[in-house]
Amino acid sequence: MKILKTYTYLFLFTCFGAHAQDNINELLAAGKADTQRFAESYIAPASDGLIYAISNGWFNNAKSLRRLGFEISVVGNASFVDDDKASFKMNASDYENIRFEDNSPTKNVATVFGNSNTQKVILTYDDPVFGNQEIEVSLPGGIGSSASSFIPTAFLQASFSPLKGTQIKARFIPKLNFNDARLNAFGIGVQQNLLSWLPGNKVLPVAVSGVVAYTNLKSEYDFNTTDVVKGNNQQMTLDAKSMLYQLVVGTKLKIINFYGALGYVSGSTTTNLLGTYRIVNGGVSSDEIVNPISIKNKISGMRTTLGANLKLGFFGINADYTFADFNTASVGINIGF
Repeated sequence: MKILKTYTYLFLFTCFGAHAQDNINELLAAGKADTQRFAESYIAPASDGLIYAISNGWFNNAKSLRRLGFEISVVGNASFVDDDKASFKMNASDYENIRFEDNSPTKNVATVFGNSNTQKVILTYDDPVFGNQEIEVSLPGGIGSSASSFIPTAFLQASFSPLKGTQIKARFIPKLNFNDARLNAFGIGVQQNLLSWLPGNKVLPVAVSGVVAYTNLKSEYDFNTTDVVKGNNQQMTLDAKSMLYQLVVGTKLKIINFYGALGYVSGSTTTNLLGTYRIVNGGVSSDEIVNPISIKNKISGMRTTLGANLKLGFFGINADYTFADFNTASVGINIGF
């Protein structure tokens, strides 16, 4: 359940939820364009980091399973967040209805991974009765705790070798529910030992494999019951997809093996704030707003992995570290025959 809470509140609700409940009303009153623009920058590091996090842990060795062999693994990943992703430069000129109190052209403000301090801004909104009005509001702060230093993911994973040197892989997170939140994930991949059909392959000191894998994570949060904003059918949804292409080289020892990999990851996220919203709070009111946010984000980048695998009989454990835009540590516990 801790993993579900982390996913949900980090990638869905923290944008305008948990610690931002007091200012969601006013921020939405700035209009859909300004709200969307701010949200894109605010959650961008979380969206990017999630793609790297769900892409990890697809392999634990360069060697192949024996033909008709199988392996079941529990894989845990932690993608680390650098300090430079804790804030973004907000240009007041990019916003129609938001400006800084001191009329500064730009300021660094917190992303979802930033500190909990909030930035005061002046918001202009269209009151249905009095026309254009101004009010001082606070932009959402960040998580501002040790939880913001990494993005965790975990999967149950299975691998089967129907042919010599070929492994078919699948991973999933069963559908989890926590209060009004839901999360599930699945993935499929293939790992092929590129040297398996070469004559004399068994005497070669190394194995070389190619890995191609796809992962999809979906999460949603219904917050009609929170009374954050008046309205109907209020929900935030997240759909994250990633593709991994990896070349893995490793030793072929019986008990302990070392491996290194060079690869490429690409992916996308779609985050939506759905439903109808009527802002009525602290003297601010607005007409009904429908589906105010839809954010699509794409990333791609190279990655390098170094790791080791220890196998004792049918039991194994592996650990590796991946260097990328979001460095990621992975640990796996494996049972195979």
